[in-house]
Amino acid sequence: MTEVIRVNFSKPMPLFPLPDAVLLPHAVQPLHIFEPRYQQMISDCLDQSGQVAMATFKGENWKLDYEGTPPLRPAVCVGQIVHHDELSDGRHNILLHGVCRARIQKLIEPTDDRPYRMARLSPLEAVEEEPPAMNNVRKALRSMLISPRLSRMRSVETVMQWFDRKDVSTHALLELIGFALVHDSELKYRLLAEANPLRRARLIKQELTNLDHLVLRAERQAFRSWPKGLSWN
Repeated sequence: MTEVIRVNFSKPMPLFPLPDAVLLPHAVQPLHIFEPRYQQMISDCLDQSGQVAMATFKGENWKLDYEGTPPLRPAVCVGQIVHHDELSDGRHNILLHGVCRARIQKLIEPTDDRPYRMARLSPLEAVEEEPPAMNNVRKALRSMLISPRLSRMRSVETVMQWFDRKDVSTHALLELIGFALVHDSELKYRLLAEANPLRRARLIKQELTNLDHLVLRAERQAFRSWPKGLSWN
């Protein structure tokens, strides 16, 4: 967590749009790249900074123009390729590490030589400033996650290991918790688009409260009262 990855916002950034996969800073997303246009994008990226911006589609009709240039939502996450395997047929398996939030300022449409879109971006957060310590937020999150119900969730065990690492700031913890425990893509996009870490913390706390209530309702549903063939699993 101590390594600093720089992003050059003076240059256009390749865009990789996906419908539901929202990358957050500090998280790592495995991706399988199989479309020819994005195979070329990864090859081009590896010859340069190794960075690409993950974007999401805007609206419900993106499938109608998927092969073209469907509209994109403005918030993106700049990612750094930290691992790469090129397969014999030109496909790629990569690990993309989220670096920072950004906003699309200008789209640069594909050309004959470059079949993928690029964009000029601006940072959503002050990239040279240290985020606030938020010690009270860290204590509140720990208290929620070690509660009897949430602590039983499989992904919480991994999350709790981050709390004990001095090199993981509360700012980074919010991102990692959001990536590991938030499964709703719309809420993940709200976390990505929110520049204020305190407001992100409130969104995370509300989601943890919702998860706690869900587990409670599941516990109250006696096994014998389940409809045949159904359960909370």
